[in-house]
Amino acid sequence: MYSHHFSINNIPFGIASSASHPEKAVATRLEDTVIFLDELAIYDPSLPSSTIATFSHETLNPFACLPKSTHLATRKWIQSHLTSPSPLPPSIASPLTSTTLHLPLAIGDFTDFSCSRSHVLNASEAVFGKRNLPSGFEYFPIGYHGRSSTVVVSGTDIVRPKGQFRDEEKVVYGATRKLDYELEVAAVVGKASVLGEPVGIEDADTYIFGCVLVNDWSARDIQGLEMTPLGPLHGKSFATTISPWVITLDALKPFKIPAAPRNPEIVLPAYLQDPDPLPTFKIELKAEVQSKDAHESTVICTSKFSSLYWTLRDLVAQQTVNGCSLRTGDLLVTGTISGDKFGENGCLLETVAKGGVEIKNAKGEMERKMYFDDGDAVSLSAYAGNGVGFGDCIGTILPAK
Repeated sequence: MYSHHFSINNIPFGIASSASHPEKAVATRLEDTVIFLDELAIYDPSLPSSTIATFSHETLNPFACLPKSTHLATRKWIQSHLTSPSPLPPSIASPLTSTTLHLPLAIGDFTDFSCSRSHVLNASEAVFGKRNLPSGFEYFPIGYHGRSSTVVVSGTDIVRPKGQFRDEEKVVYGATRKLDYELEVAAVVGKASVLGEPVGIEDADTYIFGCVLVNDWSARDIQGLEMTPLGPLHGKSFATTISPWVITLDALKPFKIPAAPRNPEIVLPAYLQDPDPLPTFKIELKAEVQSKDAHESTVICTSKFSSLYWTLRDLVAQQTVNGCSLRTGDLLVTGTISGDKFGENGCLLETVAKGGVEIKNAKGEMERKMYFDDGDAVSLSAYAGNGVGFGDCIGTILPAK
């Protein structure tokens, strides 16, 4: 599935293992075939030994922190072999169905920003009944620090979290009754930055290894009680799912486009004035849900990455402007990506006031759902075009323990 996302134009990077290659190692994907780069390097050791040495690691971090020129050279080296008429040794390749994909990174830090103007307005209307922006939203990307220890790879089951929340006038403890998803994208940090030295927005791409899809699972009732005054904790920290393949900026380069319009009355400080006329990407995003025992999934959201008010380059500049350093493997996440129309809602919270969403059940009938039930499988996907996509990012909800 999603084989058309992984053409020769993509060449993503991930961590995989199989029966014939039981050790976790760096891999790429062509359609429905996984290619182990350490095995490919035995066949053709023409890359520098320092690059080849990173292919045997259990995370992408040692490779991700190498110079951009090395990433590009490795990408071209892979493409040359996958387009060559000469057959490759069988040990190099593994069918996707016989391969295990692992968490691709050792993630030190995870910052969740709020980049979608539409999401902020939709959520404000859902919670407070008014479409208001936070006071700082149009001045800089606002965000908070997430919990990296509970970032999991696509396919990992999600246990319904417990916590305290309000039940009418009482505060009770129990399993969340309002389990939600958030359709997001993350920039994966490759090159580390220096503590005390901000990264100029013109250099931001140098620090981005690539991108992954993110489902930042949310327990809205728990989150609602704990938000004031310090922001979310248990309502968010129980699980965040990421897709297994890191899609490089080189693969996304053909899809660069201008950023969404901003408030012309606000003059941004120099550190957020991007000289790149094409600082973001044309990527179509989708969220689907398959109820327990249902035979097919239901699309509940389609949205556009290009609609974001703030770009990934902005996030690098904002994260580091105070001297905060970036480390290889860090995630800088967009926050929920939504549009203005119903059906473009990147989380269920935005739809509750309008009656929720309709999802096909096990009988093939449409039923209305406000939040997710145990057994629901939530799948995110993203496609840029011309054989370049992200595949899926999926998690199935299990009962609370």
